[in-house]
Amino acid sequence: PAAVYFNIENSGERNRMIRSAYVEGAGSAVLHQMGEWNLEPSMDELMQLDLPAGESIAFEPESYHVMAMDVADTLQAGGETEVTLTFVGGDKVSFPVEIRAAGDAPGGDASDSDTE
Repeated sequence: PAAVYFNIENSGERNRMIRSAYVEGAGSAVLHQMGEWNLEPSMDELMQLDLPAGESIAFEPESYHVMAMDVADTLQAGGETEVTLTFVGGDKVSFPVEIRAAGDAPGGDASDSDTE
């Protein structure tokens, strides 16, 4: 598995709800949030994520992220792949993300995407 990090902004006038994620080159992708259960860290699947009007959400270590499963061997550190987020109602936004080696901290925004 691999974690995908980025920032997304909703510059629109209405709230949006992220329903799912797709990562090119991965067999599947799931929205996740780090949390705590019984005083232990836990990684929880999100069925959807609210993106309020005029706000942004950072997908970053120890917080929200997209978990990509069954990642193709063609995805190598230093390259790029594309992420597509689907919103309730069917709207989609796609953007490139940088591929980093495991343990490499993100060096900033992989994408500053607008959902409108």
